Amino acid sequence: MERLNYIISKYFDKYNDKQPITLIKHFNKIKTIGSNSENFNFYFSNSAVYSSMIEGNIIDFDSYMKYSYSGMNNRGKSFNEIEDLKTAYSFAKEHKLNLNNFLKCHKLLSNTIIEDKNYRGIIRNKEVYVFANGKKIYTGASKETVKSEMVKLFNDIEILISRELSINQVFYFASMLHLILVQIHPFADGNGRCSRLIEKWFLAEKLGVNAWFIQSERLYQKRILSYYKNVNLGDNYNNIDYDYSIPFLLMLPMALRLS
Repeated sequence: MERLNYIISKYFDKYNDKQPITLIKHFNKIKTIGSNSENFNFYFSNSAVYSSMIEGNIIDFDSYMKYSYSGMNNRGKSFNEIEDLKTAYSFAKEHKLNLNNFLKCHKLLSNTIIEDKNYRGIIRNKEVYVFANGKKIYTGASKETVKSEMVKLFNDIEILISRELSINQVFYFASMLHLILVQIHPFADGNGRCSRLIEKWFLAEKLGVNAWFIQSERLYQKRILSYYKNVNLGDNYNNIDYDYSIPFLLMLPMALRLS
């Protein structure tokens, strides 16, 4: 069996021991939703709205649905950000998860949030930082290493997609992909949106299209303080401590109870 070289698997046993949810039981309930175009439209809207809200978008889900159906207030920046992200989810559903398609997704979802088209769908060539209350709280992977880190990550993703995994392993690795991508911070903007999308994309690759109906973005937005706390594993990419990753990894399964 080909060995993972980048994605961390050593915390799985601890994660599994602390997992309070019977994943297969709850995931099987999602299969009753039905994979028709109307349901995908609803759940992609749900994912795009809540993921955008995490990044400060002012439109909530009910308002988005009202604007969509009525045609009112659907031309502004906030609405367009959601539409762009929804398009990226639709693209991901129809394409394999690999680096090339992931970059295409970023190009789609960043159409409004990034004015300079030279930074859409392209791994950054500048340093990137996260700020809170005017203070720098995180520094992503350096501009010299970010591309190689992404190549290593997607080499491991290819291995995981080809490997037979239990449903608990699938959820573990999906959350770990989300967490690692946030730490790398490969783009000028849109990193959070991309990280939540790749998590869902991996679930769908391994569990089938019904995984797109898991309301993980809604769960993260409703528990946003815990989300921000749990995703924070250090103030610099070079000193990330994944020993503290378990609280974050245990969040995703909770979304099954929302579905």
